[in-house]
Amino acid sequence: MRVWRYADDINTDMLFPGKYTYTCSTPEEIRPHLLEDLDPEFAGNVKPGDVIMAGANFGCGSSREQPVVGLKDAGIAAVVAESFARIFYRAAINQGLVLVEAPEAVKAYREGDEVALDVESGKITVGGRDFSFPPLPPEILAIRDAGGLLPYARKKLAGSR
Repeated sequence: MRVWRYADDINTDMLFPGKYTYTCSTPEEIRPHLLEDLDPEFAGNVKPGDVIMAGANFGCGSSREQPVVGLKDAGIAAVVAESFARIFYRAAINQGLVLVEAPEAVKAYREGDEVALDVESGKITVGGRDFSFPPLPPEILAIRDAGGLLPYARKKLAGSR
């Protein structure tokens, strides 16, 4: 798993430039512009299963969903951060993108460290050191497994008929 490391206060414009807000709406249109001003290498090199490690207040800024849609489409396994902006956190749940708040693990990470993540048990291993975080609730895992809130809700509705 490859790790992409970023600092504090990565806002939604850094994740997906606002100038594309009204011209890019599908995952295929969004993905090439991910982090283009912050990290021009990201969109062309990100691989499914990669992880983002970031500082505090990740996803601050506007409430646009394109950054989350793009990261999910790129196959990001999880964003591990010291903390998240609340509106970004909600958008990630809606899309089934896993977010993990693990400040100690983020601070311990050094370039090249191996990272292993188990969201069901609440454990992250960084450079051979284990850190814990609250395991993701079953409902969040079910939304992730369904591919987002809408597919999850459709599945639940179909099962209740």
